[in-house]
Amino acid sequence: MSQILASGAARKMLTKLESPVQYALQLGEQEVDMNALLGEQLELEHLGAINCVSCDRLTKKSFNQGYCYPCFTRLASCDSCIMSPEKCHYAAGTCREPEWGERNCMTDHFVYLANSSGVKVGITRGNQIPTRWMDQGAVQALPVFRVATRLLSGLVETVYKQHIADKTNWRAMLKGDVEDLDLTAVRDTLAEQCAAELAGLQDTHGLQSITALTDESQIEIAYPVIEHPVKVTSFNLDKQPLVTGKLMGIKGQYLIFDGGVINLRKYGGYQLELRQL
Repeated sequence: MSQILASGAARKMLTKLESPVQYALQLGEQEVDMNALLGEQLELEHLGAINCVSCDRLTKKSFNQGYCYPCFTRLASCDSCIMSPEKCHYAAGTCREPEWGERNCMTDHFVYLANSSGVKVGITRGNQIPTRWMDQGAVQALPVFRVATRLLSGLVETVYKQHIADKTNWRAMLKGDVEDLDLTAVRDTLAEQCAAELAGLQDTHGLQSITALTDESQIEIAYPVIEHPVKVTSFNLDKQPLVTGKLMGIKGQYLIFDGGVINLRKYGGYQLELRQL
């Protein structure tokens, strides 16, 4: 006999930086303590409907992790410059939502180094530290620059990704095949390698537009995982609406079952039901 734990439209899991990270699954208005379910047999079922995470309308297909097509084409938060901030076109007067851009893009951002599947460079707003790192499954992280705008964060990231990755190998991250790194040493090496390009950005945008963070400490992050998968198989709720298995761990926005993994970030707006067997 199964017990329904929660049912409703999915959002990405809430995280709290503790040792290990604490996770809460959001389904509708309900939140479920997922750490407490480690080792338990669970069912996660897609009930068939998808609601846009912005306007709540029913949609047959989800775009950009939870939006209907009209919102996907209209909202600034779904524009291509969100994934590629160096392409910000606010200054050209073509921002989809200028007021949204002022609140979210014309504000301080941070460029960071993280170790999720090896060292990578990334960017985030200050209010997303350390959430951004936990969502990526990073086991180590270090802020290296504070910059004045999202555009600048993208330009600095572009300089750095000539030397290191800017994406996570999610399979390696889930397998736990990650060696500890000295991110401070990596930061110092990259600062030397990229000194000329960074100076050029400061000449163009102003000396105060990019501030090196030399006193930040490396953050270590542990995740609630009983056992990492040897082979990573991903569940797809569009093809297989019912997922059943023993919950073996949680990392990034993935639930790790004994028979496969599922990225809950991918299913924003999906009507899901979580049951304990």
